[in-house]
Amino acid sequence: MDRLLTAADSALRTVFARHHANRPTPMWAAEAPAQLTGTEKAEAAALMRVNHVGEVCAQALYTAQALATKDHALRQHLTTACNEETDHLAWCEQRLHELDGRTSLLNPLWYAGAFAIGYGAAKLGGDRMSLGFVVETERQVEAHLASHLGRLPANDGASRAIVTQMKVDEAQHAKEAQQAGAAELPAPFKALMQVAAKVMTTVAHRV
Repeated sequence: MDRLLTAADSALRTVFARHHANRPTPMWAAEAPAQLTGTEKAEAAALMRVNHVGEVCAQALYTAQALATKDHALRQHLTTACNEETDHLAWCEQRLHELDGRTSLLNPLWYAGAFAIGYGAAKLGGDRMSLGFVVETERQVEAHLASHLGRLPANDGASRAIVTQMKVDEAQHAKEAQQAGAAELPAPFKALMQVAAKVMTTVAHRV
C-alpha cells in the first residue's frame, strides 16, 4: 500500500506540480542571453515542450518499474534515477516560461501510457527486461536530444545548454542500467518504441 501511495503521489506531482531542480540550470558558456525572433522563440518552445514530455514519460517509466520490482536494490536504483530526472523537468519548465511557452496539454495521457508500458514490462519480463526498457528508452531519448541540438535556433544558447546536459545524463542512466544487468530488447520491441516515440514527439510539438 505504501508503494502504491508513493506511485500515486509521484504521478500527481509529475503531471500537476511545479518542479524544483537540485542542480543549477545549465548555462551557456558565459554568453549574454540572445534575442530571439518570434519564429525562433516559438520553435524553441515547441522543442522544449517535447523534451519536457519526454521527461514526464521517464518519470512514469521509472516510477512504474520501481512499483513492480520486488528487488529493493533495484527499486532504490530506479528511484534515484527518477529523482535525477526531476532536474530535467524543472529545467525544461523554466526555459518554457522564459520562451513564453507551455507544457503539453496531454501530459496526463503521456504519463499514463508510459506508466502502463513500464509496469507491464517489469511484470511480464522481469527485472532484466525492465532494465532493458530503461536502456533502450534512454538511448532513444539521447538520439532525440541530439537531433534537437540541430533544430534549435543557433543563437539559443540557453536551450542548447539544457539539452546538452540532459543528453549527458540520459547516456549515464543507460550505462547504469546496462551495468545493473539489463537484457537486450528484441528488435520488434525497439521498433514499436520508436513508433510510439514518433507519435508522442509529433503531437507534443503542437499540443
